[in-house]
Amino acid sequence: MPELPEVETVARDLRTAAVGQRITRVRLSRPDVVRHPGPEAFAAGLRGTRVEAVERLGKFILCALDSADELVIHLGMTGHLWVCNASLPPRPHTHLRCRLEDGRELRFADARRFGRLLLGPRALLREVGVLPLLGVEPLSDEFTRDRFTAALRRTTRPIKSVLLDQRSIAGIGNIYADEICHHAGVRPTRRCHRLTRAERVRLFEAVPAVLHKAIANRGTSFDDYRDLWDARGSNEEELQVYGRGGLACPRCGSVLRRTVLGGRSTVYCPDCQR
Repeated sequence: MPELPEVETVARDLRTAAVGQRITRVRLSRPDVVRHPGPEAFAAGLRGTRVEAVERLGKFILCALDSADELVIHLGMTGHLWVCNASLPPRPHTHLRCRLEDGRELRFADARRFGRLLLGPRALLREVGVLPLLGVEPLSDEFTRDRFTAALRRTTRPIKSVLLDQRSIAGIGNIYADEICHHAGVRPTRRCHRLTRAERVRLFEAVPAVLHKAIANRGTSFDDYRDLWDARGSNEEELQVYGRGGLACPRCGSVLRRTVLGGRSTVYCPDCQR
């Protein structure tokens, strides 16, 4: 599933490509990808609006429209958002096509249809429960050492479980939770209430360091993720542990171990992350 760096990459690209553009035509071929409002109201409410701004919240992309509504896009596991020439034939599983006034199209495809599309005022979307309340943005000024360490002291859960909890920290998924723990030298299974002060500080510093690096590399592409221009991200080459169970740790050479934590595949170094 695309995580914060991938969604941030798409949001930045979309800010360049779509802000100031009016949506002149809307084609919706799979109504079930729209979670709010109904498909007909969604298409009618989107048609004729101008994109005023693009923002990312966690793993959500929010496009502010001049109608006071927001177009909210969640990529799910296999969702792909891109801008292309409107004359190009649609690819398989293309569910939404929005014609922009410059002649291009903003398209949304999703093979497994775990993604979602929403339209409406942000407060209303939260009120009806289709846009969840999220935790602190890890790249914002609100993500402070005191706030982070206080949250860790209040729970006995494993540190990886806290990193994955969207109500605690927004946007981190399985890839970057493993990478953050390795960067900090903390085993993902380590219980938060047992962390030392030094470990908490290293984890706090690792969160933005890992995320900023991945954004600079335009995200991690394993299977489905592509940016707005249909290009792969290059961060896969920089991964230290995720997906590398049984291989050598790039830092110390020890064999990386794979386990399952909370139903999620987890890889760590037994020596670097004692």
